Amino acid sequence: MNISPIGKLSLGLAGALLSASFAQAADFNFTFAHVLTDQTPNAQAAVKFKEVVEKNSNGRIEINIRPAAQLGGDVEIIEQTQMGLVHIAIPPTGNLANFEPKMFLFDLPYLMKGNQSMKQLLDGDVGRELLATLEKSNLHGVNYWGAGFRNITNNVREIHGPDDLKNIKMRTLQAPTILSTYRAWGANPTAMAYTEVYNGLQQGVVEGQENPLANIDSMKFYEVQKYMTLTGHAYHTYAAVMNKGAWESLPDDLKKVVSDAFDVARDYGRELTTQDETRILEKIKGQIQITELSDADRQKFIERSEPIYKQFEANITPELLQRAIQAAAVN
Repeated sequence: MNISPIGKLSLGLAGALLSASFAQAADFNFTFAHVLTDQTPNAQAAVKFKEVVEKNSNGRIEINIRPAAQLGGDVEIIEQTQMGLVHIAIPPTGNLANFEPKMFLFDLPYLMKGNQSMKQLLDGDVGRELLATLEKSNLHGVNYWGAGFRNITNNVREIHGPDDLKNIKMRTLQAPTILSTYRAWGANPTAMAYTEVYNGLQQGVVEGQENPLANIDSMKFYEVQKYMTLTGHAYHTYAAVMNKGAWESLPDDLKKVVSDAFDVARDYGRELTTQDETRILEKIKGQIQITELSDADRQKFIERSEPIYKQFEANITPELLQRAIQAAAVN
């Protein structure tokens, strides 16, 4: 059958209109912003979240991911999520502690001793109780993601204990618990946005930093650092949150779709993180000197950290702190 040029144009327009109608078919369009680069486990977990939500909602929810700090740093993304300009985010709990002081808990050094300890604390009653506290900040907390345990890198000297950190200019999150930890360890900490750290290290504005291996690798910090110590002193915890109004706008069936997808993505990101750590250490071992702590040296860090627990006990509450210690008391 021959179709005239006008007929072809009409069919083309009809196809375009049909495609547009499908593109606009979603009942809910949510922006998911984070600061992580695409190859990191949690950036991949965000993509998994999008896939699961869009599939299981039959296209009723559309997720627009804005990675790599396209919409600003963690603090800016939290504020945009509160205002509803962003709908979904995975900010570090260290930053959320500026809105909810009980979140100081998760950055206490050596509270979480390994992956099982981490899961018992974050996925249990204590973790859920702290997520609920975010409601008053116009955020709905769903669960916790994470990038692994943090390690220390620097350009000054090899680190075997807290005394070796004396006067080293360390970059940290804008998180009081972390800043206080490095002061207790003798360092000179300063807060700096994640996206500025590489240049800060390269230019000597800061001399060291702490991050899990996934972030050290993806941001190539090993290119501008001489030494890394596998301190594993704190789990780099992200809280998966939604704007409260966006969450409440969903009918119950779609709330379940979103909640289930958050759990799938959380587990996927954790699995990728564990798989990646061996690969990353093998990849960077020739580019940065890597030190593993002895049990005795680790104990020095733990003992020097005890005043941090006392300092933040009132913010966390003594009762919650003791419950958290008990929940995390497993390797």
